[in-house]
Amino acid sequence: MATIMTPNHRPQMATVRPKVFKKSKVDSASAAKCATIAEALKLIAPMTKIVKRESFADGVDIAAAEILVAGGRGLKKAENFAQLQRLAELLGGEVAASRAAVDAGWVGIPRQVGQTGKTVAPRIYLCFGISGAIQHLEGMRGADTVIAVNNDPNAPIFGVADLGIVGDALEIIPALIKELEK
Repeated sequence: MATIMTPNHRPQMATVRPKVFKKSKVDSASAAKCATIAEALKLIAPMTKIVKRESFADGVDIAAAEILVAGGRGLKKAENFAQLQRLAELLGGEVAASRAAVDAGWVGIPRQVGQTGKTVAPRIYLCFGISGAIQHLEGMRGADTVIAVNNDPNAPIFGVADLGIVGDALEIIPALIKELEK
């Protein structure tokens, strides 16, 4: 968080990471302000120039996903992320990861959740083998429903989970896939 004051210069600008704030309800006063802003943007649009466009490395923006299936060090190796991918496909979601999984080279950086990754706010956040380091929790705190699977009953992730399952992620993931494929 930073406070930046520019009383003597224009333009002023602010940036906010996606999904850090929940969308607020629009009332008539807000709608009028939005219409005024839209009109102002139409006036400056002809002066706007796109300098560069960058797409996501694998074409997916996990910050926009409604359902995320995330894995961490508890998945033990890169090959086990294929099971997470299948589970995500069955649920209509995307795969995400903790920093530990990214640092191990199991998943690319664009799929990392946390302070040094993406801030996400999906409707459902399923996490497997993620202990819940504070940096990871900060990145997923906007999730509506958190379902955590970890073999450590004292893992910090259970402190924020709506549903916690103490067990081996590598046993639970295949069982979930089997049920969903029925």
